[in-house]
Amino acid sequence: MSRTVTGAETSDENPLPGDDHAFLGHPRGLLTLSGLEVWERFSFLGMQAILVLYFVATVKDGGLGMEAGTAASISAAYGTLVYLLSVAGGWLADRILGSYRAVLWGGVLIAFGHYAMAVPTAAMTWIGLGLISAGTGLLKPNVSAMVGKLYRTEDERRDAGFALYYMGINIGAFLGPLVTAWLGDHASWHWGFSAAAVGMTLGLIQYVLGRRHLAGRKHAAEFALAPEPMRRAVRLMAVGAAVAAVLAVALSLAGWLTIGRFADVLTMISVIAPVVYFAVMFRSPRVTAEERGRLRPYVVLFLASVFFNFILFQAYSTMILLASTNADTSILGFHFPAGWYASALGAFEVALAPVVAALWVRMGRSQPHASNKIAIGVVLGGLSFLLMVLPTSGHSGDTYRMAAWWIVGSYLLLGLGDILVETSGLSASTKLAPRAFASQTMALWFLSLALANGIQAQTVKLYGQVSQPAYFGVNGAIAVVAGLAVIAAAPWLRRTMHPVH
Repeated sequence: MSRTVTGAETSDENPLPGDDHAFLGHPRGLLTLSGLEVWERFSFLGMQAILVLYFVATVKDGGLGMEAGTAASISAAYGTLVYLLSVAGGWLADRILGSYRAVLWGGVLIAFGHYAMAVPTAAMTWIGLGLISAGTGLLKPNVSAMVGKLYRTEDERRDAGFALYYMGINIGAFLGPLVTAWLGDHASWHWGFSAAAVGMTLGLIQYVLGRRHLAGRKHAAEFALAPEPMRRAVRLMAVGAAVAAVLAVALSLAGWLTIGRFADVLTMISVIAPVVYFAVMFRSPRVTAEERGRLRPYVVLFLASVFFNFILFQAYSTMILLASTNADTSILGFHFPAGWYASALGAFEVALAPVVAALWVRMGRSQPHASNKIAIGVVLGGLSFLLMVLPTSGHSGDTYRMAAWWIVGSYLLLGLGDILVETSGLSASTKLAPRAFASQTMALWFLSLALANGIQAQTVKLYGQVSQPAYFGVNGAIAVVAGLAVIAAAPWLRRTMHPVH
């Protein structure tokens, strides 16, 4: 049953009347939120496509001169921080800011972060990454939650809407690396970071202009704290941030807080945080017995997301490093930057997302259960790494070049898997979320990405230390086994995930 808006006037919470089927049969607000994500992903993934290459480039070439494994580990640690902060972003939206303002201020921080990275100094690089991490933590869980608010829980367009939303995300994922990698290759890395800054600014402009079409744009948070607890929370956050900053500076000056140790700390936090967060939600008096029952299968989906995204995020680290050293960067005589390989992932998702969305709509209630969609995606992610065993076998060092189609083929499998895992996972999160933890449950889904990055921050250190076939083969096999385990659990998941189909 489709969600409709009645009445002559529009409330602060509901979009305008007549919006419900205005965008390809979906609410008009989906266009606004998808447009924001086009530019947010343009900036975020455009920057990430060249970040690891910037880290490994020599100082003479404008980079930081890191070893490949170290660069990949730091890139993964940055991703860990981004998604860990999503938990705080979800809480701030639920209790203090509200979804609309959380997304708005998150976008502002991201834009400032990219502008900082455009300044060609190492210090501004780290400041910029910190601002982007904080901004993305505010924006990502809440913009996805706002998409969920456009639909009733039982609306069969919901998964298709998330697929279209994800297609918008991947238009940005496709265009961002094309622009930033070209600028990084032909001008400087910091010109590439500048393009990311401009992209995020454009995203913010269209978000503000389209705000009247959004649900959940109230000035107050839906589950706002009372005035006095809110003041205490704000004071506590301010003091905590100040103490953390002072402690970090002191430990850094003492020589203890190195970049490597910071990555290790983030990995430990990424393991502990979801355990604690699930415990809080299971024990909360705000969560009903029925909602608690739906959280149990959500744990399985959470772990499936970890296994898949452990593979996915390496598309921007070890796979880019492999492409830069051991893959052909020319097709039919046309030479292109290694960072353009990252655009292949976005291109496949742009092309395949509408096909998947149309398929789910056509199949209706006969479509695969959400858990099976996620499981198949995890298997495809594992196969994308297993595929790399073939061209890397029998070679060592940087003396060989594989055909471009090997990496393109790997990204095809990974792109299809990403559509299945993320669209179904995001949709299931909005359906299974306890009402009192709506945005925070979406943040918990992103916490699975933090854990995936945290694990990756440790394992990618082996890249370059073990053979390439062993590295890609073992990681890929683990993901395939995890996906098959979720398929085996499908009967139990179907029984316990109601009303998720």
